[in-house]
Amino acid sequence: MAEPSNRPPRAELHVHLEGTLEPDLAFELAARNGVRLPYADPDALRAAYDFADLQSFLDLYTANMAVLRTAADFADLTRVYLERAARAGVRHAEITFDPQAHLVRGVPLDDVVAGIAGVLARSEADLGVSTLLIAAFHRDKAAADALDVLEQLLAMGAPVAGIGLDNAEIGHPPGLFAEVYARAEAAGLRRTAHAGEEGPAANIRDALDLLHAERIDHGIAVVQDPELLARVAAEQVPFTVCPVSNVRLRAVPSLAEHPLPAMMAAGVLVSVNSDDPPYFGAYVDDVDDAVTAAFGHTRDQRAALAAASFRGSFLPPERVAAYLADVESWRRAA
Repeated sequence: MAEPSNRPPRAELHVHLEGTLEPDLAFELAARNGVRLPYADPDALRAAYDFADLQSFLDLYTANMAVLRTAADFADLTRVYLERAARAGVRHAEITFDPQAHLVRGVPLDDVVAGIAGVLARSEADLGVSTLLIAAFHRDKAAADALDVLEQLLAMGAPVAGIGLDNAEIGHPPGLFAEVYARAEAAGLRRTAHAGEEGPAANIRDALDLLHAERIDHGIAVVQDPELLARVAAEQVPFTVCPVSNVRLRAVPSLAEHPLPAMMAAGVLVSVNSDDPPYFGAYVDDVDDAVTAAFGHTRDQRAALAAASFRGSFLPPERVAAYLADVESWRRAA
């Protein structure tokens, strides 16, 4: 990992909390909770991180969640990610969690939220990383279930800033969740959605038009639709791309063939993110290294990606402006 001074300060807008579970922590929590993992040790688990596609990843990702049982487990998971993110130069993180994945296992929603929120409340003071929490809903489950969980979060006053939509995209178009997103919008929550990762560009358009999504997660299929590409550039819709994740899940054949340069050239407000860092072997600083090497990014281009991460955040304008000033200071310090 490069020294923090050699990296621009940045926001991470696309990271799944459950996807930050390191193998060492997974075994620690398994021992704490009496859960038996089907691997001899953390190295054997790490060796299983070789995925044929999104679904093969999701299967292992879901199985590993069995070790997350208590508020303390979620607190430890959150703290470990934030400590690593701080070392990567992350100054602000908008962290997604999947409440349905834990409710279905019988873990009380109060415990999940309390464990995460307790650490997030101290993250800026302890680590210099401001945070927002996003509740994502599984698109391969019924929209009625998502709406029920959303109502539970609202009723308990959970410190959730926004909602998202994730899991397997094929066969589960955004429009199915229009009512969920309308309810979130009415409640004043911010809105993002996975679209155009393994699905078509039409899913991006539907996420914008039917869900009123303010931000698109992944969205790499946008380059397949010139009209849509021009629209999102003109409207400065934030896109949170995860290039290493896309390669590891076979959404693109190689990093050299990733559409990130085309998106940047078109003027899209695009940032780079980690997605599920231990599973793909890359935290956001590693992703920065990878795209810098693959595309020969200059200091100005790296600063532009970092600035886009703050501009695409759900922070208030005054916080965005302060972070942008820090990025500009880094850019000029060459």
